[in-house]
Amino acid sequence: MEIPFFPPDLFDTDRKVMLDLIREIGTAADQKFILGEHTAAFERTLRDAVGAADVVACGSGTSALGLVLRAMDIGPGQEVVVPAFGCAPLASAVLEVGARPVFADVDRRTMVVDPDDVAARITDRTAAIMPAHLFSIMADVPRLVELADAHGLRLLEDSAVAQGAVLRGTPAGLWGEAGVYSFVQVKSFGMPGEGGAVVTRDAELGRRARLLRNHGQGGTRFVHEVVGVNSRFDEIQAAFQTYRFAGFAERLERRASIAEHYTARFTGLPGVVPPPPGRDGRCYYVYCVQAERRDRLRDFLGERGIGTHVYYPQPLPRQAAFAPHARAGDRWPNAEHAAERILALPVHPHLTDAEVERVADAVCEFAEVAHVR
Repeated sequence: MEIPFFPPDLFDTDRKVMLDLIREIGTAADQKFILGEHTAAFERTLRDAVGAADVVACGSGTSALGLVLRAMDIGPGQEVVVPAFGCAPLASAVLEVGARPVFADVDRRTMVVDPDDVAARITDRTAAIMPAHLFSIMADVPRLVELADAHGLRLLEDSAVAQGAVLRGTPAGLWGEAGVYSFVQVKSFGMPGEGGAVVTRDAELGRRARLLRNHGQGGTRFVHEVVGVNSRFDEIQAAFQTYRFAGFAERLERRASIAEHYTARFTGLPGVVPPPPGRDGRCYYVYCVQAERRDRLRDFLGERGIGTHVYYPQPLPRQAAFAPHARAGDRWPNAEHAAERILALPVHPHLTDAEVERVADAVCEFAEVAHVR
């Protein structure tokens, strides 16, 4: 693709820094490759940036969800309400701790979980609500906080894609008791490898997650206080991400400006619905439109050298892995609607203004041609 969806040169300008860090850490006297001083510095950087009580770097955003669920003592016999539309860890992380995911439908326009549908699915077995911030839009966490408080439930944000987003002055990840970030390459603060973090305003929850990520070991090696997992963070990646954090805000701003341009161009187009405009509660990890003729639009753009991506082709409870865990007879019409129409366009910060215009022009051209036909 002439305009790829995933930029192939994401870390080109930082190549020398990475090579220098590999040599520096690889030849250091202490030979500390995981959970060392660089990881601690990275955690402090993120903690101070969002004003959290604690940040716990771990192996991935997926494992971060599992660490929090374990730290909350959620397990067999309990239910966690999750969105029906989103990434697999929303369901798999719940299943891995022995609990049951209960799928709630999403809002048709924003595609994030609908608080009214969440409320309708709460039972006496519900232990937690786990909304996901999706694409460029944070979930309606103010209403979900009220719902969790009213029912005495835990609230865990899947904020894996929303690092840097702020809603009403509160960063993504700090509306609930805890949230998670993901640093896999394609995320807004992605790195060349796997990684994630638990972010929390509850110091005790952070302490428990920190204990669990390293086989249940506290201050003494080979002394296990609880049964934990291996979800540790790499020192080279920690040093690299700490270095790159200084440019994070600028990269987010570039994504947001590209998204605003797309939305301005696409608003009112026949058969193409852009996300709602605005900056509050936004983090443009990806930019998705809903298109009535999604597959035709994808082909049309591909023929013009523009890469796209489908997030996600099926709602979670319609997939073979999770369908057996869905309640019999449940329906998720808005999640189905989104899965049939959603298409993500390039929005990464390496796009030039000319490339952004090419993408916008092509979508507008398709809408006009498809409408005439």
